[in-house]
Amino acid sequence: MLPGIALAQDNSGDTASPTESKRKAIVNKGFQYLAKEGQDENGMFSSRVGPGVTALVVTAALQNGRDRSDPMVAKGLKALEEFVRPDGGIYGNGRLKNYETCVAMVAFSEANGDGKYNTVLKNAKDFVTGVQYGKAERDPSDPWYGGASYGGSGRPDLSNTGYLIEALHRMETSSSDPAIQAALAFISRTQNLNSKHNDTPFADKVDDGGFYYEIPLEKIDPSTSEERYTPNGGLRSYGSMSYTGLKSMIYAGLTKQDPRVKAAVQWVTDHYDVTSNPGMGSAGLYYYYHTFAAALDATGMESVKAADGTTHDWRADLVAELAKRQNEDGSWSNQNRRWFENDKNLATAFALLALSHASESQTP
Repeated sequence: MLPGIALAQDNSGDTASPTESKRKAIVNKGFQYLAKEGQDENGMFSSRVGPGVTALVVTAALQNGRDRSDPMVAKGLKALEEFVRPDGGIYGNGRLKNYETCVAMVAFSEANGDGKYNTVLKNAKDFVTGVQYGKAERDPSDPWYGGASYGGSGRPDLSNTGYLIEALHRMETSSSDPAIQAALAFISRTQNLNSKHNDTPFADKVDDGGFYYEIPLEKIDPSTSEERYTPNGGLRSYGSMSYTGLKSMIYAGLTKQDPRVKAAVQWVTDHYDVTSNPGMGSAGLYYYYHTFAAALDATGMESVKAADGTTHDWRADLVAELAKRQNEDGSWSNQNRRWFENDKNLATAFALLALSHASESQTP
């Protein structure tokens, strides 16, 4: 058993708990907002930023039990189909082509019960693995090897690499697939863990098992950002990235016995929080809720024993917190404008994705 967790019990014969009833109520209210206020006449959500938000909303709807016949889902899928490119990518202006393709792949995978999107998904997989940093661009000893960026070139980061692994995982790609194993090499190097899997200069400077966003190749000056760097030149771990790292390692086939997973779970128990994004406060809060829930669900955790010794039902805690934060119109939004979370459609999509993992039906 992973440290600090308890395995879920079988609730299949039980009636809905108060938490599950509340979860369903706020989920329904959220989708009522999106259908009434969020979607435009072309089926898009926040179209000014490309297809990414639309893909997240469609995925949230499908993961919460809706199907392709749902009018909002049907219009959203049709809108996403318009972004399929001849090169296999699924993107808007190209600035975010890896990210947008990956989140669209997840949406199409969720809607692909009858194989309708088989060709789209195959071509998209070829596209995203083609722009990933592989052996042709970086030697496996290079810290950037295996990583993915927003646009397919430039500095890779953990968030985009996590989206890549999730997209491949949703397509039931084997964890032994070279693209997943290359991505795992990058992700392991973004973990604050002194191990054989992290040969960067940052491995032992924090060593708390958490994860950071990017791997600098040039010497850093810790005085330039207290948020990012520790005084000794380490890279600070924070919540949304640590849960992204944990989730990605599980999707890449690592088990609870792996030292990287054990260290990541320990970070979770040391920093358990549903009121803020640990290390970042309110910044990226709804993305944090999404990665928090997805990672704990993927790891099979029903409860978390926090650093103070208290045991938490994370699903109940998450539902209660998101119920408090829901706006009167059914949406969610972040007053902290960083990473576009003041956009109601984006914050609501992340909240609904998180809530899909908090369903009683998700317990093992």
